[in-house]
Amino acid sequence: MRGVLAALALIWASAGGAQELTAVARLDPAASHVEDVRRGVGLELALSQPVPWRVRVMDQPPRLVLDFREVDFTGIGAVEEDSDRVLGLRAGVYRPGWSRLVLELDGPYTVSEAGMTTGNATRVSVRLARASAEEFAKRAGQPEPPGWALPPAALTTAATEGPGPLVVVLDPGHGGLDPGAERGGLSEAQLMLSFARELKELLLRDGGFRVAMTREEDSFVPLETRITLAHEAQAHVFVSLHADALAEGEAVGATLYTLSEEASDVAGAALAERHDRDDLLSGVDLTGQDDLVAKVLMDIARVETMPRSERLSLALEAAIKGAELPMHRHARQSAGFSVLKSPDIPSILVELGFLSSPEDLARLQDPVWRAAMAGALLDGLKVWTAEDAALSKLLRR
Repeated sequence: MRGVLAALALIWASAGGAQELTAVARLDPAASHVEDVRRGVGLELALSQPVPWRVRVMDQPPRLVLDFREVDFTGIGAVEEDSDRVLGLRAGVYRPGWSRLVLELDGPYTVSEAGMTTGNATRVSVRLARASAEEFAKRAGQPEPPGWALPPAALTTAATEGPGPLVVVLDPGHGGLDPGAERGGLSEAQLMLSFARELKELLLRDGGFRVAMTREEDSFVPLETRITLAHEAQAHVFVSLHADALAEGEAVGATLYTLSEEASDVAGAALAERHDRDDLLSGVDLTGQDDLVAKVLMDIARVETMPRSERLSLALEAAIKGAELPMHRHARQSAGFSVLKSPDIPSILVELGFLSSPEDLARLQDPVWRAAMAGALLDGLKVWTAEDAALSKLLRR
């Protein structure tokens, strides 16, 4: 049985329907390969059994993405590569029950042929053809098929009194096929997920917060999807958690990042061009608006949001220093991180420390230190919430 699909189609590769295929397939690296063919690229994967799958191209950077339900990609590094057009090959968990294979490409390509053969052996064959920038942008920009988008963020509510709880979206950095920084067998993705879970529990026990997380397990969540999940949760504040590593120089202690002025201009243009229009501003449907109108509306939103983010940064800095926890010598900085680019949600990226620092790495593994840091973030959020509410009342007068 052989089928050909368009770049965004799902393949249900069994005569009885894909729903019945529940076992994990295994990759046979020795019988798989990647090679340059004519003006394109050919990919052959040997699997132990047929599974549902899909294929598409994505941009920034150009890449071929294949999602499977589900393949054990152990040994992917042993796949024969005879291609100057494929710059990298990686695989990992994409979402629960699904794994992802990514081929980084040297330029724009489209899927000219893709299919799965079954019988004595299962093989996935994909052919890429060189494409114009316009054709590639059209293919890469197509929306996800119905039912494929990640589910809404699940909110956990704690009983509160007063005007209502603060909705906090915690964003543990990286995940799945993107482990982030790694040191001593530990990954940034794992450490941040553990800390986010602990911080979530602390916020809920306080009683003044509702909490959503952009990921609850070691799964891959695209950067812009994290903003989408924050909007779906109707977040009052977005906190992204990271712990980077530096190849050169020494850096120790926590750092707080807000979006820089320069980055916000680029962010507005990029989001207006690439994001779903009904997801750019909470409660504002920009569908049908051109890029200029969308950007103007986002700029108006940022006039209020960016000072609120700066005040959040100041409150968290004071709380962390008040708890006598180490901070970087430049404790508050600004940058163009994608997860900070929501125009209407005060957002901050907390670099808890650096895995390249033995001291920070030890602290991140110390439950006592993590509890102290989580407590400081809780205190900072409470101070910021009170100040923000007071300022909001003054502005309404």
